[in-house]
Amino acid sequence: MSRDRDPLAVGRVVGDVLDPFTRSITLRITYNNSELNNGCEFKPSQVLNQPRIDVGGDDLRTFYTLVMVDPDAPSPSNPNLREYLHWLVTDIPATTGATFGQEVVCYESPRPTVGIHRFVFVLFRQLGRQTVYAPGWRQNFNTREFAELYNLGLPVAAMYFNCQRESGSGGRRR
Repeated sequence: MSRDRDPLAVGRVVGDVLDPFTRSITLRITYNNSELNNGCEFKPSQVLNQPRIDVGGDDLRTFYTLVMVDPDAPSPSNPNLREYLHWLVTDIPATTGATFGQEVVCYESPRPTVGIHRFVFVLFRQLGRQTVYAPGWRQNFNTREFAELYNLGLPVAAMYFNCQRESGSGGRRR
C-alpha cells in the first residue's frame, strides 16, 4: 500500500508514534462486537472495557507484545503528555489474544476531554518470552524507545481509532 493511502500515514500515526513498517501479522480488535477499522470513531462509552484482541500468526512458539497509547494527550493542539500509555500486554502467543498474555499495565479506558484523540494499538513480535517492566508512569511513554529497550524491532501490525468527549456532559445550565 502506498504511503499516501496507508491510513496509519494519513492519520499521522506513522510519524507521531511509529516509523514506517510493513504489516506482517493480522491484528483484529473488537469493542462490544464492533470491529475496529483504522480511523474509525468510537465514543468513550463504547470503549470503557478492554477490547477483544485477536493476533494472527502460525507458530505457537512466537510471542507478541501489544501497546496502546494516546499520542494526543491531553489535547491534540498541546500533546505534552504524548504518548499516554493506556495498556501494555506481553507474551501473547500467536493465534490467540491478549487474554492469553501477561498484562503489565492494566487497561485504562479512553476519556478525552478536549479535541479528537487517536488511540493507537501497536503489535510487536518478541524474540522470545521476556520480562518487561511497567514504566513508573503512563504519561510521556515512548513506543519507539520501548521497542528499542526490549529489542522488539519494528511493529508487525498497528491500528488506531479516533475518540472525543461525548456531547451532553458538562454543558451550561439553564
